[in-house]
Amino acid sequence: MSEDTLDDQFAALVGTIVSRGGPQVAPDPVNRPMIRHWAAAFGDANPVYVDDEAASASRFGQVVAPPLMLQTWTMPTPELTGIAERGGSPVATDGPGPLDLFDRAGYVATLATNSEFEIVRYLHLGDVVSAETVFEDVSEEKQTRLGPGRFVTWATTYTDSAGEVVGRQRFRILKFRPEGVPS
Repeated sequence: MSEDTLDDQFAALVGTIVSRGGPQVAPDPVNRPMIRHWAAAFGDANPVYVDDEAASASRFGQVVAPPLMLQTWTMPTPELTGIAERGGSPVATDGPGPLDLFDRAGYVATLATNSEFEIVRYLHLGDVVSAETVFEDVSEEKQTRLGPGRFVTWATTYTDSAGEVVGRQRFRILKFRPEGVPS
C-alpha cells in the first residue's frame, strides 16, 4: 500500500462516525446510586451531588451529576468473557473496528494522550444521555520515542433526550508501530 494511498485513506476517516448503529444511548438514566458511587470513588464531597437540601439551595436548584461523569452514562456494560481475545475491548463487535485501518497499516500499538471535556450543562436525575462520536483528525506520520505513529482524534457530542447538547469530549490517541516491529 503506497503512503499516498494510506494518507488518503486516513484523511477519508475525518468526519465519519466512529460507532456503529448511530448514537450510543445510555443504558440507564442519570441516577443517585451511580452518582453516589462516583463521588465516593473520587472522594468528591460536593453536597450538590448527593444532598437534596444542599442542592436545592445551590445555583442548580436540584441534585446534579458530577460533570466528568458525562462519558460514563453511555458506556456499555462490559462483557468480561472473551475480553483478552478482543484485545481488551469491553464489548464484542461485528467485523473490523474503527481503528482497523491503523492496525492493518502496522500501527498496532495504542497510547491515550489526552482528553478534553466541554460541559454545556450539568446532568439532572432522570436525564437520558446519548453520544455520537466522529473522527475529527488524523495527523501525518510522526516519529516518536515509541516509534512512528499518527495521532488520532475523535470528538463525541453528548445530548439529552430532547436532543440538546449537554457536553462534548475530544479524545486523542497515538497509534504507532513499536520500535523493532517491521511495518
